[in-house]
Amino acid sequence: MEIEDLLANPAHVLAKLKAGNKKQALQDMARRAAELSGLHERAIFDVLLERERLGTTGVGNGIAIPHGKLPEAKKMFGLFGRLETPIDFDAIDEQPVDLIFLLLAPEGAGADHLKALARVSRLLRDRAICEKLRGTDQADAIYALLTDGAHSHAA
Repeated sequence: MEIEDLLANPAHVLAKLKAGNKKQALQDMARRAAELSGLHERAIFDVLLERERLGTTGVGNGIAIPHGKLPEAKKMFGLFGRLETPIDFDAIDEQPVDLIFLLLAPEGAGADHLKALARVSRLLRDRAICEKLRGTDQADAIYALLTDGAHSHAA
């Protein structure tokens, strides 16, 4: 599972996301995900909120990976958001979040869903990549950083 399998093109990048809080960020991302995927915005938002109720997807170091499974989803889907101003996301390290990678999977994805989560997590653990992501507000540049083959095979 490669990042470009999740992010089909630069339209899957929200480079200047403006949100004042976690709920608004999830709403804005659910709206864009619905536009790109054809899934229902409310279903996306509800599954993300439900997952957050189980425990935060704010994994630390300014990063959140909200995710969920939808029966209507036909394939894995990703959307990346770079917030202009970091927000409280109830992250495990209690630090504000400014990089959000939303991941949606079909209901029966099972191992593929876990592999995609692991792949995204590995990518965003790379501090150098995160610094570069924070250093640009251009969707094309962010997309290129996320899908660059040089680090897409890193363990």
